[in-house]
Amino acid sequence: MTVDVKDRQVYFVGGGIASLAGAAFLVRDCDFPGHQIHIIEEMKILGGSNDGAGNEVQGYVIRGGRMLNDETYENTWDLLKCIPSLDDPQVSVRDEIVAFDTAHPTHSNARLVNKEGQVEDVTSMGFDMADRLAMAKLIITPEDKMGKARINDWFGPHFFETNFWFMWATTFAFQPWHSAVELKRYMIRFMHEFPRIHTLEGVTRTPYNQYDSIILPLHKYLEGHGVDFEMKCTVTDLDFKDGDGITVTRMHYVKDGAEKALDLSGNDLVIITNGSMTESSSLGSMTTAPVLNGKGSSWKLWDTIAAKKSGLGNPSSFDDHIDGSKWESFTVTCQDSRFFDLMEAFSRNKAGTGALVTFKESSWLMSIVLAHQPHFRNQPEHVKVFWGYGLYPDRVGDFVKKKMSDCTGEEILTELLHHLHFEKDMDAIIASANCIPCMMPFITAQFMPRAVSDRPKVVPEGSTNLAFISQFCEIPDDVVFTEEYSIRAARIAVYTLLGMDKPISPINQYHYDVRTLLQGFVTSFR
Repeated sequence: MTVDVKDRQVYFVGGGIASLAGAAFLVRDCDFPGHQIHIIEEMKILGGSNDGAGNEVQGYVIRGGRMLNDETYENTWDLLKCIPSLDDPQVSVRDEIVAFDTAHPTHSNARLVNKEGQVEDVTSMGFDMADRLAMAKLIITPEDKMGKARINDWFGPHFFETNFWFMWATTFAFQPWHSAVELKRYMIRFMHEFPRIHTLEGVTRTPYNQYDSIILPLHKYLEGHGVDFEMKCTVTDLDFKDGDGITVTRMHYVKDGAEKALDLSGNDLVIITNGSMTESSSLGSMTTAPVLNGKGSSWKLWDTIAAKKSGLGNPSSFDDHIDGSKWESFTVTCQDSRFFDLMEAFSRNKAGTGALVTFKESSWLMSIVLAHQPHFRNQPEHVKVFWGYGLYPDRVGDFVKKKMSDCTGEEILTELLHHLHFEKDMDAIIASANCIPCMMPFITAQFMPRAVSDRPKVVPEGSTNLAFISQFCEIPDDVVFTEEYSIRAARIAVYTLLGMDKPISPINQYHYDVRTLLQGFVTSFR
């Protein structure tokens, strides 16, 4: 099918993976000229939540740890198989990732650690019959019957002490007060991973962090096709055509401190990243704690346009509950291998072959993971970098008697080393390390309880030129907090707005597979 692209402009608001993917689909599948595609980004760097930056002197930072899945990221792999690798343009990013993951398969030997510093046997999920019945009820209950129910509305106290909950919650960052609908979707979407949640063998790793391994190749691919990148530019408002329907006529933005406006023609498209998980993040240091910020530009833009037109969602369900959506991560840059050597011996996993190590009785519910080294393209051989996070930053530590949110990087590292019982090496590790904490007020905002209409459709009813592609638009049956959700949304947006009759990789329906159901049933009784 041929698309009329003459004098037609496409404006992506936000420079995260969804916008980059959308631009790539325009180029690859719609023969859209790159110079008519515009990606508008507030920051000076692309990638959005797929970040990874720093150096050996100032320390490295990754705000979030991201995992891919070979069997469920259908549109992600379809896209990446067409993006050339930076290291070998004859190889796709998809094939590069598969080759790396095949060479460094994941099999965690230390998923949960108790307060004595001992690795626990997590073969059993720890369910009782009430837990199993509640889980079955959750899976079979239609979403429209669940409303804004929370996970702790469906399960009793025992469920939240099971091995399953500690592993599932820390793998995907669920909290008891989060949406039961989102947990239901995860249980169905990743049902095939349920039997191996204790080893996380289904995780697919990238050679470096996702900025270096995915964003940079995508950026280079788009640059090669002439896509326009408008950096350090903030979109603040949209004007709409009067009357029913949704047609954007003008875009308001701030560039170099000046307020400006861009009039759109009838054929121009606007594709928005509404809301952001990592917006308003704040970094601390070894000697300072991060601060807790409020709403930034992407949330304010969504608030503003949703107040103008019906059908654009209800951002308040996601951006007005920071106490329920925040947690704190930390990235540690080590100048030698001492910590890694101790951790590899403790976990019985070489760096890059394990998964999250969760300290289940930590008051912060702290987890760490050691990636394959180097984790950054510019990382020297002697430098080692690992990442961790705490789901309960407002609780007082078990060894450092302060809230995690009030702790410096040195204090967070001290708490971690006590949980590992690495006291003998503590002074040496801290002396050679740089721990940078990061507070993220909206990091699990997408999991907050919501009504069906709170997330707008990718292309809202009556829209002629507006689409949404964030973690806060609605894609039936798919799961937020994944790369796949952003990329699928971008593909839906592009094809729908351009009237493309092309297939979108469908969601694998594992819950209809008898073997998967049987394996899940058996696992629940382990």
